[in-house]
Amino acid sequence: MVSPALGPPAARERGGSVPDVSGVLVLGCCAAWALITAAGRDARPEGLLLAVLAVGAGYAGGRISGSLLPVGAPAMAALAGLSLALATPQALPGAAEPSGPPGRTGASAALLVLAVGAACCAAWATPSRGTRLALRLVAAGIAASALVTGALAGFGAAVGVLLCSLAADRMRRRAVGLTGLALAAGAAVGLTWAVARGSVPEGLSAALEGQLTEHRVGLWQDALALAGERPLLGTGPDTFGELSQVAQQAAESDGKPHSAPLQMLAEQGVPGLALLAAAFGWLMLALWSSPRPTPVVLTAGTALTALAALACVGNVLSFTQVTAGAALLAGIAGARRLGSEP
Repeated sequence: MVSPALGPPAARERGGSVPDVSGVLVLGCCAAWALITAAGRDARPEGLLLAVLAVGAGYAGGRISGSLLPVGAPAMAALAGLSLALATPQALPGAAEPSGPPGRTGASAALLVLAVGAACCAAWATPSRGTRLALRLVAAGIAASALVTGALAGFGAAVGVLLCSLAADRMRRRAVGLTGLALAAGAAVGLTWAVARGSVPEGLSAALEGQLTEHRVGLWQDALALAGERPLLGTGPDTFGELSQVAQQAAESDGKPHSAPLQMLAEQGVPGLALLAAAFGWLMLALWSSPRPTPVVLTAGTALTALAALACVGNVLSFTQVTAGAALLAGIAGARRLGSEP
């Protein structure tokens, strides 16, 4: 039998170069559409262009490092993610007032989720049982550190990634698992949309608004209103804070609706939201075509899906280290081992 950590002896990438070509097209379209929607307006597409650059660089770096160090690269990525997540004052116990950009706590939670996914990928990549156990203990420790930042949602997502990784070897067909993860991400987007429209049942709506806060739901409603006024081109990149009444009324506002899908819909219209979905679909396609073992692929896919869920209720994708980290993890999980070609 072939060990799940090593994979089949003649593993080849599914789909040939289709995932790589698709990635270039998707990222190129994202950058071009940001410039189109910003043309002739007082808009600022630099943030989105930087995110596109970070995704491309992170994915390329992941493919290279994953080929050279199949176990070491994800292990080092996990430690780097943990260090970045805990490098802010409000991530430490006893911090009186948060400092740094608003939403940094959410970004720390997202980094910890990616770090857990990277540690679990490293565990599945090693043939040594002792090393695998040690890496899983590291992943559990990273998940527990989410409680230090006070991000309960991040802790729940990190634990979910760890548990799904432990059960990943039972899924023999990666296409089924990745399809389920994509549907889960779509369900998170749909729930966000329903809350913003007030279409959820009254009891569930009250419970969700208690967790999300009335202010955030108000931001989402403003985003839908702006999208309804300009469904094709949106208002322009990074203009939500200037047009949202709820954001302007807040004492401290970062000008974000704290939901990546709704922000893309409001600022770049329906095509912008479609491009965001295409970017996630491209990462799933890249994982499906990966020659790495299925447990590694599904673990990375679970971490990216958890990140997508966090992005639906926060502004985690506004931080370059998060977008680059997500692409890095996908690149590592999609890397071809040196000398593995038949």
